[in-house]
Order: sequence, then structure tokens, then C-alpha cells
Amino acid sequence: MYPEELVAPMRAELTQKGFEEFKSADEVEKHLTGHKGTTLLVINSVCGCAAGTARPGVLMALEKSNKHPNNLATVFAGVDQEATQKAREFTMPFPPSSPSIALFKDGELVHFVERHHIEGRPAEMIAEHLSGVFEEYC
Repeated sequence: MYPEELVAPMRAELTQKGFEEFKSADEVEKHLTGHKGTTLLVINSVCGCAAGTARPGVLMALEKSNKHPNNLATVFAGVDQEATQKAREFTMPFPPSSPSIALFKDGELVHFVERHHIEGRPAEMIAEHLSGVFEEYC
């Protein structure tokens, strides 16, 4: 588990932009089974690809896109383990991956971006991809 002082700025990068942070399995369960519409869920991480491309790409997509998810949410892998495990149950059949980005519609997974789709790609490419996903599902 990573110390809070290390992850606080990484959490803030998303929460300061309106992402609701889930720290328990109950919060994840309640949100994903109780919300209608679309939810973008970022499984955050301390790794370099989260900092360099995943978080910036998500934020760029939200800034540039005409359509947006109704809800923005995040869990932090390696920190909020219970919440992350529950989120990963909702992203099955995809294997655990962090960082990763999931889009749910009425509680059903409709799109998933795994870590191997994030690594080595610039934030702009991730933003462009997510903008297309938002256009299709939101």
C-alpha cells in the first residue's frame, strides 16, 4: 500500500476536475448498480503511464469532447484495495489492469481501455480515442 502523502497529488489530479473517488467496495457497488446514464471510471495508479498519459488523456478528452459521461469516478489501485477489487469485478472479463479506463452505461461495461492500450501512447491519442467512445455511448 502506498503512503497517502505520495498519492494525494495523483488523487487530486482527478478529484479537482470533478471525479468522485470511491474508497470502499460499497461505494463502487452502490454507484455502478444505482446510477442510470454513463459513468467513466478511472482505475488510477502511481505508475508513470498513469501520470504521463492516462490521467492527462482522460482530462483532455473531457475538455475537448462535445459529449461527456454523466458521472466521473475513480478508484486508486494499490491504495484503496477494496474499492479497486470491486471495480475490477465490474470490468470482467478483462484482467486486472492499472491504470485503466472503463465506461459504463446504466451499470453495464460498454468500453474498457486496458493498461497495454495506455502504455507507450501519448495523452493526445488516448484523448482522441476516448472522445470517440464518448461520442458513441454518451
